[in-house]
Amino acid sequence: MIRTFWLAAGVVSCLVFSVSAAGAPTRGVTDGLGRLVELPNRPHHVVTLTPSLTEMMYSLDAGADLVGITDYTDYPPEAHAKPSVGGMVDPSIERIVALHPDLVFAEFNTNRASTIDALPRLGIPVFVVRAEGLDGILQAVQQVGTALDRTPVARALVNRVRARRQEVARRVRELPKPRVFVLIWPDPVVTVGQHAFIAEAVEGAGAICVTSNIPETWPRLSLEEVVRLAPDTLLLIKGGHRTLSIEEMKTRPGWDRVPAVVANRFVEVDARFEHSSPVVFDALEELARLLHPQAFQKP
Repeated sequence: MIRTFWLAAGVVSCLVFSVSAAGAPTRGVTDGLGRLVELPNRPHHVVTLTPSLTEMMYSLDAGADLVGITDYTDYPPEAHAKPSVGGMVDPSIERIVALHPDLVFAEFNTNRASTIDALPRLGIPVFVVRAEGLDGILQAVQQVGTALDRTPVARALVNRVRARRQEVARRVRELPKPRVFVLIWPDPVVTVGQHAFIAEAVEGAGAICVTSNIPETWPRLSLEEVVRLAPDTLLLIKGGHRTLSIEEMKTRPGWDRVPAVVANRFVEVDARFEHSSPVVFDALEELARLLHPQAFQKP
């Protein structure tokens, strides 16, 4: 699942209005790659090529316009009723075409260029977002909202999310920051680096991500390196993929030398923490409450 040649904060996409060959009104909308994509004025048959794009559509109250999703879409539950066009990396072009979409959303960092290039040759417009970092996720929401002709809804959602994020930052600003190690995969050990939005979310929750200076997005580390980083808190992500339980962690050779394990300091968050969509901000707030419960107690 996972940074912008950023436009000015209030400018999401360039709109150019025209008419299609069939006489239906269309708009030229600039996507996340700077391409001018010709779209229906109001798309009603949309396919999303990543789970995060599906989540964005539902967050914009556009779930009814969604006709196809990809495998491993798990949120929101009602999305499960939509037909799948296959995996994110290798969706079926035939299945997409059979759904007669008037718009396909793709993600630059996930979907193949071959998929993005093939669909327009079949007359299906593809709008690409580039959701990099937490601010990039919010910009992608604004771009998706513009493509769906739901700009006011997208703007209101982004403003609400930004306000919540700022409130979390205000509450944890003066508190001690635990040194957190994020375990993405146990064997080999995979964690998050400086370009992963998850590292940014950890720090937004009032912590120090001990791997945020590693240039790779998803670095692999030895257990010796984890011990050397000396995290005092271990973050485990429940659901979505294989991880280690707290009980397993305590008995695994090597892990028993990690300061967080020795001190029995674990936090567990659900899989929303890995989703490059508005739900990651819910997970950010949840993590802040777990790390700093005193900051969220009512007076």
